This record gives sequence, C-alpha cells and structure tokens, in this order.
Amino acid sequence: MKELEATSPAEASSRDGQPPRAEFVLLGVPDVNGSIRGKALRPEAFESALRHGTVMTDLILGLDPVDTPIADYERFGIRTGAADLVVQPEPDTLREMAWRPGWRVCLATPSWPDGSRAFSSREVLRSVLEDVADLGYEVMSAVEYEIRIWDEQGAPLSSGISYSLNEIGRFDRFLDELVRALEGLGVSLSAVHTEAGPGLLELNLGHRRGLAAADDATMVKFATKQVAASLGLRASFLAKTRPGEEGSSGHVHMSWWRGESNAFAGSGPGPALPPVFASAVAGVLDHLAAASLLLNPTINSYKRLIPGWFAPINATWGIENRSCAVRAIPGARPELSRFECRRPGADANPYLALAAIAASAADGVRREETPPDPVVGDAYACSDVPELPGSLESAIRAFENDGYLRKALGETFSDYYVTSRTWELKAWRETVTDWERARYDRAV
Repeated sequence: MKELEATSPAEASSRDGQPPRAEFVLLGVPDVNGSIRGKALRPEAFESALRHGTVMTDLILGLDPVDTPIADYERFGIRTGAADLVVQPEPDTLREMAWRPGWRVCLATPSWPDGSRAFSSREVLRSVLEDVADLGYEVMSAVEYEIRIWDEQGAPLSSGISYSLNEIGRFDRFLDELVRALEGLGVSLSAVHTEAGPGLLELNLGHRRGLAAADDATMVKFATKQVAASLGLRASFLAKTRPGEEGSSGHVHMSWWRGESNAFAGSGPGPALPPVFASAVAGVLDHLAAASLLLNPTINSYKRLIPGWFAPINATWGIENRSCAVRAIPGARPELSRFECRRPGADANPYLALAAIAASAADGVRREETPPDPVVGDAYACSDVPELPGSLESAIRAFENDGYLRKALGETFSDYYVTSRTWELKAWRETVTDWERARYDRAV
C-alpha cells in the first residue's frame, strides 16, 4: 500500500542510527461494549487484507467485558466452535499511532462466511444514518467525555474542583501526549477542563458528520488508555468510580444538516425552536427510556444516574437547562444550534449511543411530533414527567417494549444486544460483593 511505504519509521530509525522499528497495523472491530478487538498485521498482511479481507474468530462478537464467552449465543461463538469471520478493513479509518512509532490502527467490518453482515455496532449506526438521510438530513455530532486519571501511586491527578485553571496544569504531561496522539489519529480535541470529582477531566471532541463522530470517540477511548498507560498513569471511562462523587458522562451533542445549512437553526430572535428541531427533541424524549439500554449499558451505569449530580433521571427537556435529559441549545450563531443528550455515560458504546439518539430523533421528525413544554428550573423536582430506568434490568424491559427502536436498530441486532445485557445481569446476580458482606454478615 502506497500510504504505508511513504514514511517508513523503520527507514527513519536506520537513518538516525537506531535499530529499525517494527511496523504493524492494528486491525480492529469495535465490539458490543465499545472496545476494539483485533490483531496486529505486518504491512504486507494488511495490504492483503485490504484486497481480500482477513479472518478473525467470531468469538470476538460473543465476549463479555472480562473476556468470558457469552454462552447464551447459540449460533456463533463458544457454542459453535468459534468459527472464522471475514473482516474487511475500512481504509478511510487508517490512522497513525503517534505514541507507538511504526504502528497504525484501522477499523474493520465483520461479515459471516456467506457474505452477510455480522453483528457490528458501527454498521448499526451506518444504517440509522442512512434512514436519517432518507428524510433529507445529515447528522452532525460530537461527544464530551468525562474521564478519571490516577497517577503511579493510584492517587487522582486533581482534587475535584470544576473548571479550575490552577488544577488543569496537573494534567499537562498527559495532555501533551494525548493531543499529539489524537492529532495523529485525525481527531480534533477542542477543549478540556477539570470537573467536580477527584481526577476528573472533561474532553470536548470536535463535531463531525456521520460515522466520523463515533469513529473519533472510539479512537479517543483507545488512545486515552494507551497514552495514560505509557506514562504510568491509569485512565477510566467507568460511569461511577466512587460513591459520593460525580460520575463520568459521555454527553452527545447533535444537529441535523441539509448541505451547509443547519436545520436546527432558528430564523428569528427568541428561544422558539424550528419545527424539525422541536420534533427531533420530542422523538428523543419518547424513546429515551428504551434508549437507556444503549446509553447506560452496564450495572455500574445506573449508579451515576442520581439526583444532584447533573445526571438526568427523567424524560425532560429545557432551553439551556443542564438538569434536563435533553438540553436544547438554540445557539448564538446558526451553526451552533443543537441539542445535548445528557443521559449517556462515558461507558456507552459511541456507535450505539449515536444510533439510539439519531433513530429516536428521526421518529419524532417523521411524525412531526411536538415536545411538551420545556422545563424551567430544576428538572429533578418534576413529579409529573416519566422517570427513566434506574437499573439495567428496567432498561432491558423498556427496550424490549419499544418496537420502533428495536426495528430502527435492527431486530436481529437488538436480540443480540439484549442477550449481552442479560448476561451482565446474570454475572451481577451471581456475585457477592464486599458491601453485602460488610452490611449483612453480622446482622443476619
């Protein structure tokens, strides 16, 4: 491949008098949990994969977060001998890994041996974006990640003062390397700031159209952990790491565009939303309970969603209201008009989070829905609006009862996804925690 030969780190090392560096391309498939699974290919093997595809075991579609095979899948994975998938690289996602000279990373799409698409969260988003395109719009989105960083001794890098210009310097070594890494990956990091939790740092990603926004978010998760580890630090996207502290969100900002015109931009003064903007908000609210299964996908996710921590617990919206699940932002300039869905945690798979939100908005736009009146003031105090699921179990029920969202994401994929979440519940029910032992051992 010409791009791989143009700037060879091995040749550069030889000219510098250093031993040649090995070159690899990490070819990976984003799995159901949002991690990238795959293998490292030498350049010639990657060139072959571009032409013919390569193979990986279908077990990568059926592993839980701790790498245990999900035995509830009957047609692939551990129950059928873990046969091969055909994996095709997506060459437009090939990126440099600046923190590991000579290495690149490329995302891939899996297929079954008969050529049909395998379970791919990236393809689920692609399908939803095509549905929005049928309505005449293109989706623009960006993710905000709140992440926790600990030092070599396990101490948080900051004390937990939000927007602190004094404490942001504690992250300087990490940010120097992260910015370099993200530039190599083609990801725009527009701003960072400290948050109200020890070691908590918010990363604001640049907005992108279509799949690129989720690709960027996936690469940010990958690079953040890699860069932190290279510095002796530890980074986490866990939604809630300690009780009594703010959790880690993965807020999604979204707008819909026709060419270079933002369909969410108003035509005059005042906070009134254009019809397509209002309908998109209404659709998101309608399906937010079911979408919670994708926006809050783990047992731990729901420990973030409690009143008082800017994590929404009910299906509300408001104009510039951060206590609501959906914050409408009319924007001082047309290109800035958007909504922010504040329900997702940092633990969400970005492809599935964007797919669920965009599909929900599409339903509202298609049916020309009107949202309820916006909430003014504290949304947590609202007693007359639907509560959102407070546990993974209740989110599964809500998702199973939402025929539209299941169909929009694909019935077959939806069944596959629910099986993976039900497996998480089984694992939790079989676990005896330190909390249970401390609370009940002597009392009972």
